Amino acid sequence: MTLHQTSGRWQYGMILAATTMLLWGILPIALAVVLNVLDVYTITCVRFVIAFSVLAFYLKQQGQFPQGKQLRSASFKLMAIAIVFLGLNYLLFLMGLKLTSPTNVEVLMQLAPVTFGLAALVIFKERYSRLQWTGLGVMTLGLALFFHEQLQVLLQSTATYLLGNGLTVLACLTWTIYALAQKQLLRVLPSPAIMLVIYGGCALLFLPLSQLPDLLELSLFQWGMLIFCGINTLLAYGAFSESLEHLEASRVSAIISLTPLVTIASMQVAARWFPGLIAPEHISALGFVGALLVVGGSVAIALSKRMGKPEQLQS
Repeated sequence: MTLHQTSGRWQYGMILAATTMLLWGILPIALAVVLNVLDVYTITCVRFVIAFSVLAFYLKQQGQFPQGKQLRSASFKLMAIAIVFLGLNYLLFLMGLKLTSPTNVEVLMQLAPVTFGLAALVIFKERYSRLQWTGLGVMTLGLALFFHEQLQVLLQSTATYLLGNGLTVLACLTWTIYALAQKQLLRVLPSPAIMLVIYGGCALLFLPLSQLPDLLELSLFQWGMLIFCGINTLLAYGAFSESLEHLEASRVSAIISLTPLVTIASMQVAARWFPGLIAPEHISALGFVGALLVVGGSVAIALSKRMGKPEQLQS
């Protein structure tokens, strides 16, 4: 099997990965608001419908709407894996968020980019330099320090909280499988075409489980949050998919590992400007040291010398 190789436009890839990081960092706050009024199936379905509709309109206007012959060039199995596992990721992430908190799910979701990056080293034959392995160790230590207090809470939590944590860990694993399938699909299809099929497929998966009449009960503010979640889905995953075209998966994973820092900062801002909407997070001095280590480690992985190109495997 011939494996996907990056374009080499690593600067552009880093900008796209950073865009994904920022969008994913603020997403849990909006989702926490919407979860107060809608079930996880309806939220997930609407997010995918919005993402599919906007992307389909854009591609049609640009004359880039994928044709049947183009789509048939992709592996049906890989596409099905990407659809099913991304859908599961969305569902499990929301269930974990409902049972815990935005910060908690972002703590555990960092297993996803780490496992994705390590899996890419094996599957796509990417390579880490010595500096990058050091950066991974520094980043891991930083995450442990940054979330020291939250991790202590995890060990002393109620059964409901622990269930939420378990669901979030499963969300990490499903996301890793999706991301690996997505990267390989880039070998035969452009990222917009792949994401259009995935958004549409996921919307159809969740439509039978959704309670669409509940949407009529939403306030204007709640509608705004729900629409934001849908647009966030479109932009974040579009940027993530495109970043894999230009940057090694292991480097993309290092950049999006900074997502929890964005979540914490966003929660501080939201608590200041919208009191009562969401509780602010307390960060100790040890947590700030951890944050600096996370940033330093991530930068070391993303900016060190270019890794060797993946080899081609023929089947």
